[in-house]
Amino acid sequence: MDLITTVPTKPIALLTITLGTTIFFVLFLQPRTFSPNPDSMARSFILWLHGLGDSGPANEPIKTLFTSPEFRNTIWKFPSAPSNPVTCNFLCVIGILQYKAVTNFLWYVDGSVMPSWFDMHEIPVKADSPKDENGVLKAGQNVHAMIDKEVAAGTNPKNIFVCGFSQGGALTLASVLVYPRTLGGGAVFSGWVPFNLTMIEQMSADAKKTPILWSHGVVDRTVLFEAGQAGPPFLEQAGVSCEFKAYPGLAHSGT
Repeated sequence: MDLITTVPTKPIALLTITLGTTIFFVLFLQPRTFSPNPDSMARSFILWLHGLGDSGPANEPIKTLFTSPEFRNTIWKFPSAPSNPVTCNFLCVIGILQYKAVTNFLWYVDGSVMPSWFDMHEIPVKADSPKDENGVLKAGQNVHAMIDKEVAAGTNPKNIFVCGFSQGGALTLASVLVYPRTLGGGAVFSGWVPFNLTMIEQMSADAKKTPILWSHGVVDRTVLFEAGQAGPPFLEQAGVSCEFKAYPGLAHSGT
């Protein structure tokens, strides 16, 4: 059964990273929700996917927040997205043209390329925003390769957790839902559903057993709260367990 929880706003620890855009919702992870195998010696793996324009190394301090014995044998991985043209950035360039000279225009076009897992057509992201399904699935294949490598190294798939913020959260959802095996869990922080309902047909029975934790700030102006709210109904239709947590007063970024 899906569970939607509204969490009262309270002081939280924030880490400012590249572009000052990532709030580490992961601070709200419950050990009971995303705990590795009870055997403290079991190897576990946490894959963290950053947001648009960010990088993996900039997010690495997040692992220092997890000091309990359950994480003693945890392997962390913080990959970086490749640099790609992003449609919503280019559209912003077009809007600037009426104010800027051609020489400046060339500089802004270069700025439309940034670390991005897949293309994005608009910001803020809404529940009905255009979706780059092909790009998402291609990026998901790269995530699967990282997971497969870890499984080959001896980690039980049920001790593997994929987490992501914003664009990385959307990729997290896509990656775990089309992976052919059941994973320990997926954590979506201020993300959205990056594909249409037809994608449900490509989800295996084992993939649907992977639980999802979804956290979203109610006053998020980058990935609108409505985009987050669209997640649980989608997952319910797919037969996937999801715990949704709403945070009043919490936006998409902080300092």
